[in-house]
Amino acid sequence: MKIDILTLFPEMFDAFRTTSIIGRAVEKKILELEIFNIRDFAANKHSQADDYPYGGGAGMVMKPEPLVEAIEAARARRPGARVILMGPRGRVFDQQVARELHALGSLVLVCGRYEGVDERVLDFVDEEMSLGDFVLTGGELAAVCIVDAVTRLEPGVLGNLASASSESFEEGVLEYPQYTRPPEFRGKRVPEVLLSGDHARVARWRRAMSLKATRERRPDLFAKLTLSEQDRVLLKEMLEGEGESHAQQDT
Repeated sequence: MKIDILTLFPEMFDAFRTTSIIGRAVEKKILELEIFNIRDFAANKHSQADDYPYGGGAGMVMKPEPLVEAIEAARARRPGARVILMGPRGRVFDQQVARELHALGSLVLVCGRYEGVDERVLDFVDEEMSLGDFVLTGGELAAVCIVDAVTRLEPGVLGNLASASSESFEEGVLEYPQYTRPPEFRGKRVPEVLLSGDHARVARWRRAMSLKATRERRPDLFAKLTLSEQDRVLLKEMLEGEGESHAQQDT
């Protein structure tokens, strides 16, 4: 996977490039991650990359000249790469989009700042992308999230090949609950099924818990699921079990 990031604050990515999963992916050359300072493409004396907005208003706007120069240099360096501007008006990033971007193999992520970028810059990118309906100081944090999510899908990045496929959203459902030692903590015990050694029972329990969590916490995701016959049986058993539990509590 090859990813370039264009930013006014390259130092924000120093620890990210060298730590944990991303750091190991870079070290193993599974991920080629390069950070470029947009100010280096500014032709003015003070490497100014922002200016006051026409028409007045608060804040500063990123200038088109250095930003477009940086984008064009990135396109020359990464022919065929998808150039994505981090911005609130863009397509919302999710796991499905992560898989789509991973399949491309090469990305250029452009980080906006201040009150945004000059509108004319949009003619030089392929699309805008957003993390959701909230405000960030700049696009750097969004770029970090995208790089992390996309890189996890690259073969060889995660130690356990099953890890990526079993995580939340990967199959359209939330992940099942996780437990580790000790078997009892402050009166709360690990579910007996996880201690049974019966792999088939464990698999059924995990699937049931994933469906339950998705149904309760993300009904929007649950509504999109195509349930198998086994899923329907698991849900029925789970709901019947909850009904019996409530009945016992009421008596």
